Formats: sequence, structure tokens, C-alpha cells
Amino acid sequence: MTRAMTDVDLAAHLARTAGKLLLAVREAGVFSAEALGKAGDQTANQFLVHALREQRPDDGLLSEETVCDGARMGRERVWIVDPVDGTREYGEGRLDWAVHVGLAIDGVATIGAVALPAIGLTLTSGAPPALPPAQDPPRLVVSRTRPVREATAVARALGAGLVPMGSAGAKAMAVVRGEAEIYLHAGGQHEWDSCAPVAVAAAAGLHVSRIDGSPLRYNLANTWLPDLLICRPELARRVLALVEAMPPPD
Repeated sequence: MTRAMTDVDLAAHLARTAGKLLLAVREAGVFSAEALGKAGDQTANQFLVHALREQRPDDGLLSEETVCDGARMGRERVWIVDPVDGTREYGEGRLDWAVHVGLAIDGVATIGAVALPAIGLTLTSGAPPALPPAQDPPRLVVSRTRPVREATAVARALGAGLVPMGSAGAKAMAVVRGEAEIYLHAGGQHEWDSCAPVAVAAAAGLHVSRIDGSPLRYNLANTWLPDLLICRPELARRVLALVEAMPPPD
């Protein structure tokens, strides 16, 4: 591999390869579910971190599984990765987990690859699929363990069906793939949970923003992102209005 590989091709190659490593670790059959998650995280992280430092030595790097030393701050280009998005689902042998390799440029999620290794699929910002026709009433993906009140309230208002799912990447790609129309999250995430999925979703023509409609920003000192909306563009204005009209929590 050479530096001539484009950013999006590199992201796709690394996400896909990390996914294969994760499948091999899981298929080894030597770990309990809890230990498997840790082993998978560490294995994929080591690969991604070393590969990105080799291939893009001048860029910044932020990974969920590596302590941030602050070197990324002030960099124009910062790779933001999640070696296993949905560690619980990965450890349980489910399909709804992902590998995220994203590149933020000047704070904007610009390049992304999201691998869904358990189904052998990698989606990228370079060649996103065409959006299929939307379903009416829409479907809204939510956490399979803790759906947030904003999402359930919007679903009720729209008559939307709820689709429980694991990782953030799997949820976002469900909207990209036409398996749902809305992904609204208000429970808080870190930058690595959404950078790559947001880049892919935006390239596919979906609406991406905070739930107040403001832009998503990356490579901040505090990596915590309170909320996120990825949805069909024709639904964005109504969803944002519904969230704005919601009463504050008790």
C-alpha cells in the first residue's frame, strides 16, 4: 500500500480488514462474551492505529481505545476511529456491530467507512448506495436496550415504527441502506461513535445534524457529542420541529 491510496480507499480498506480480524478473533472460540469484546477492541485498535500512523503520519488520530495525548488538537486532518462500535453485540455474536474509520477535516466529518463485518458489507462516503424509496409511515431506529424519550416521542408523533438495533454505526447504516428513515439519538455519544457514519450518511444525501439543527463538529477537546439526527432529507424539518416542541424532562 502506498501514500497514493486515496483517503476514502484507505478508510474502506482499513475498516474492512479490521472487520476480518474481529471475525477471526470471535471465531477462535477461546473467549467468553465479556473477554471477547475486550480482545476484539484491542486487536482491531492496534491494527488501525499502527496502520494510520504508517499511512498518514502527518494527520491527527483519535481512537476510542487509545488514550488521547492532545497531539490531534490544532490539526486540520484528524482520523477518528472506533475499532468495535457495539462491543456488546460483537461479544454476543449478533450482526449489528460495526467498525468505523472516519476523517474529519477542519472539524467536519468528511471521509468515512463503516464496515458491517458480520454481514460482509462496507459502506463508504466515496460510493454510497442510492437511497431507495422511503417507507410511509417511517421507521425509526432506536437502541435495543435504552431508547431515548426524544426518539419515542417523535415516533409517536409520526406514527413511526421502532426498529431496535445495537451499534450507532449499524443504526446509521440502516438509514443509508433504506431499512429505516430516521436515526435520532439524544443519550450522548463520543466523536468516534458518529464521525464515520455521519460522513457516509451525508455523502448518501441524508440530513445530518444535532437535534437542534446545528452542525456536527469533530476534533474538539471534549469528545462528547450530546445528540445526533440522521434522517431522510424530506423528514428533517418536521423531526427537528417535533424535538423543539417537546417539553423539558420532568
